[in-house]
Amino acid sequence: MPLAKTTFLIIAGLTLAGCNGSDSTEDIQVQERSPSVARQWNEVLLNAIRSDFARPTIHARNLFHISSAMYDAWAILHKDATPYLAGATVNNYQCDVKGISATTDIKFQEEALSYAAYRLIDHRFFRSPGAVETQTNVTNLMMQLGFDTTNSATDYENGGAAELGNYIANCYIEYGLQDGSNEQYGFNNQFYLNENDFIEPASPGNPNAIANNNYNSWQPISLSKSIDQSGNEVENTPPFLSPEWGNVLPFSMTQDSSVTKIRNGNEYKMYFDPGSPPFLGTGSSEFYQWNFALVSMWSSHLDPQDGVMIDISPKTLGNNPALPSTNSLAAYQQFYALNEGGDSSQGYDENPITAQPYQEQTVPRGDYVRALAEFWADGPESETPPGHWFVIMNEVFDHPLFERRFAGSGDIIGPLEWDVKAYFALGAAMHDSAIAAWSIKGYYDYLRPVSAIRLMADLGQSSDPAEANYHALGIPLSDGYIELVNSDDPLAGTQQENTGKIKVKAWRGPDYIQDTSQDVAGVGWILAENWWPYQRPSFVSPPFSGFISGHSTYSRAAAELLTRFTGSAYFPGGMSEFTIAANEFLVFEKGPSVDLTLQWATYKDASDQCSLSRIWGGIHPPIDDIPGRKIGKIIGNNVFDKATSYF
Repeated sequence: MPLAKTTFLIIAGLTLAGCNGSDSTEDIQVQERSPSVARQWNEVLLNAIRSDFARPTIHARNLFHISSAMYDAWAILHKDATPYLAGATVNNYQCDVKGISATTDIKFQEEALSYAAYRLIDHRFFRSPGAVETQTNVTNLMMQLGFDTTNSATDYENGGAAELGNYIANCYIEYGLQDGSNEQYGFNNQFYLNENDFIEPASPGNPNAIANNNYNSWQPISLSKSIDQSGNEVENTPPFLSPEWGNVLPFSMTQDSSVTKIRNGNEYKMYFDPGSPPFLGTGSSEFYQWNFALVSMWSSHLDPQDGVMIDISPKTLGNNPALPSTNSLAAYQQFYALNEGGDSSQGYDENPITAQPYQEQTVPRGDYVRALAEFWADGPESETPPGHWFVIMNEVFDHPLFERRFAGSGDIIGPLEWDVKAYFALGAAMHDSAIAAWSIKGYYDYLRPVSAIRLMADLGQSSDPAEANYHALGIPLSDGYIELVNSDDPLAGTQQENTGKIKVKAWRGPDYIQDTSQDVAGVGWILAENWWPYQRPSFVSPPFSGFISGHSTYSRAAAELLTRFTGSAYFPGGMSEFTIAANEFLVFEKGPSVDLTLQWATYKDASDQCSLSRIWGGIHPPIDDIPGRKIGKIIGNNVFDKATSYF
């Protein structure tokens, strides 16, 4: 789904019809831009995110607040809509707006919306490493739209659209300074302290976790040079991002869906508490060991030369059955394919839109899963996961078969009204997803696969007490995937120093890549103490705990929201695609070796594929994934119900 190019065309005769179809093209003839002004500001916002630090929680909030400000500037001028914050009291913050009359003058609506977006983007990104670029982009768009950036007045009762937009932006700025995010202090953590010492992936094993006797807590990752997903150099041992995000004020989530728990004397507010993940050294040790061993085993799939070919079309992939009903080992073992990779996909007999069967697309599994891991990591252009779903939604709306009918029925809605409502709803879903997922991450403080796999290997193997290097809390052996190093093994070492250690068949890691445009690390037997996720040596894993998966939560919430907003579970035409050229897409090694196209029949299929990508990428085990999908499903539907009450 490549980004659509923004143009500035004027077309006539489009409708301002509300979701209830109360207006029609016969009632109102207007001059309306296409793409809409809201779409143009959304593209500017996505570019601002790409130029900023990779902070998914903060950008989910930015996407919601800026989308909501645009919606408010439109809604307060529209007779059939109710604003969210403007003229209302939200979470005990009051934004008074008086004396505003509805108008069908779409240029007035566009102007108010533009000033609101301009002021708020300017405020939110002035400390960004890409601040100069963002300032240039917002100024250029204002000039192209014919608006004066020097007008900062907020006296809307004696002014006009510009003053109204500025006033609404100020309300969101003030609201954001008391919403629990700690924006005024750079979003810094207020009380969280990591319980486990750092891990240094460039050195073998996980000695700090072993020494601390702490097998279940998140570890900061210490690198000689750390670069975030947006390409910005950050401190070498990045702290936990947003562990207290449960304190941020949500959109649809209520006190009834939250609990407050105490850890280390501090209160953590959690939404949709899924219960604790499995902990090593407790009654759930076996479940813990299976989860992280699976991540290591799936790492062996990252070899495009292993001869394994799979069909990656909707004929085979997608259409999952129900998610595991319980967080139990047996339920998860039934859902995930331990050896082959993937889940319980059933595929589709035919495309329901065209009534034709989906065409098979057979490619090397190693190319598919590598492309998957990179595509879903932070979006094709590092707009972070919540921003990625805005890119996907924009592409859906650009599809020639797509019609702007709310929930799939009623009159066609004009581009501006459609976009402000869609961005408002999706932004709210991404914001609530960030709050829910990070509220759980902060409290449970669960470790990442790179920590768990290495510490289990340091302890030993847990499969056979009669074999060497046995430890009940070690990593389980699996023929062909996780084995002991024997004395005649090439990994044994010149002095047999590695005999009895654990070896894994896995992606060999960045030490095998000198030239990212030419080299492929490949898969082979390596010491488990050197296991590395399929990531750059300057990144390794995100700077926050694993449980639950933010990607799974964001993606399922977006999928549910898009399904209900568009009125169809399917992408327009019954399939969406992202084409990847051979040897031109992968970032930290050469590949893929063949052309391939990622394909999804439904929004949920895309969401499920995103979730699996994080396991193949070595970032999450299954226990992080499923609770995220379940919570995302709740959020997506709750947000749709609440958002449409404003329409």
